[in-house]
Parts: sequence; C-alpha cells; structure tokens
Amino acid sequence: MTMLQRFRKPFKYENGNFTLVLIGINILVYAITSLFRSTFVYLALIPGAVLHYGWIWQLFTYMFVHANLRHLLFNMLGLFFFGTALERYLGSREFAFFYLLTGTLAGIFSFIVFSMGGTLGLSLVGASGAVYAVLFAFAVINPRAKIYIWGILPVPAPVLVAAYTVIELWSELSAYGGNIAHLTHLAGFAFAAIYFPVRHGINPIKRLIYGS
Repeated sequence: MTMLQRFRKPFKYENGNFTLVLIGINILVYAITSLFRSTFVYLALIPGAVLHYGWIWQLFTYMFVHANLRHLLFNMLGLFFFGTALERYLGSREFAFFYLLTGTLAGIFSFIVFSMGGTLGLSLVGASGAVYAVLFAFAVINPRAKIYIWGILPVPAPVLVAAYTVIELWSELSAYGGNIAHLTHLAGFAFAAIYFPVRHGINPIKRLIYGS
C-alpha cells in the first residue's frame, strides 16, 4: 500500500456532534482566557514564543483562542451553520480530521510568513483559518447550495467562496483591516483545496465551477 493509499483510507462513518464539541471547547477556552489573562499568552500563536521558547503547541491551540466575544460569535456561527452540514456529509471522524488538520496547517503557514516578515511579537488567534476551510469544503460538497446573506440575499456557495477570496486578497494587499489575519483565512481555503484531491481524489475547482 502506497503512502497516498494509506492517506486515503476512509474512517468509519459516524454522524455525531463534533461540531458542537468544537464550539463548546472554543467557548470554554474563551472563558478561561478571559478569567486568566496569562493563559492567552500560552495558547495564542506568538511566533517569537514558538521560536525562542519552543512553544510549538501554539500552532494548534491558537485556533481555540479568540480576541473578544464578537470574534468568537462570528466564528462559531460560521462553524455551526457550515460545520454541521459538512460533518453530516463526511462523518464525524473525517470532519474532525479535516478541521484540525487544516486549522493547524493554516497556523503553521501563518507562523512561517510572520516569522519571515519579522513580526515575532504578533499574537494570532481565532478559528477563522479552519472555519474558512469548512466554508470551502461546504461549497465543494454543496456547489448548488445558496447562502442567504443577512437572511435576505441568496448567494451560491461557490460565488461566496470566490468573493471571500477576492476580498481577503485585496485586504491583504491593501493592508486593510490590519488586525485581521487575511493570509490565515486564505491558507484555510488553500489547504482545503489541497485536501480534497489528495484525500478523496476530488477536483474541488471543477465541482465549484461546474457543480459536479
């Protein structure tokens, strides 16, 4: 069995509630970091701390830390609406693997970029990288689905992914919203796009464009 065949070996399908578990963990971590501010420094992704103190766990834990209640709310809403549908389709084990892997890879990518840029004191937090990966995956498995913006305006899921990609690229290049990790969001999209052909042999771009 080749390495690719091993990577593509499917998990046993189980339809559980991992999305809700993730939301619960994020809420719990937010409560802990709000009550004990010192824990924020240990769990957020700070490139300098990883390089100088070896705190490599931050490449993983950052995705459970949020800057404020609004940050937490928006990420958890996105995770709930798109994550529950994706979990039903993939199964809880596959969804857990996808979410944690893409979130961690987005963190590693961001760490490399920020370290090369010399921004070692920056604190990267939030589930956005993983949530963007979930949004991308949702569009791949439901290319004909419509998402209602503000509950009124119907937008096809692939169009929403394309729009977010353009917005994030423009924001990064124009330095708009300097406290938002646009590259981490884009990394979530990118690693989700890589995941489907490698893990499932599915061309995500073809599905987004042609719906099949």
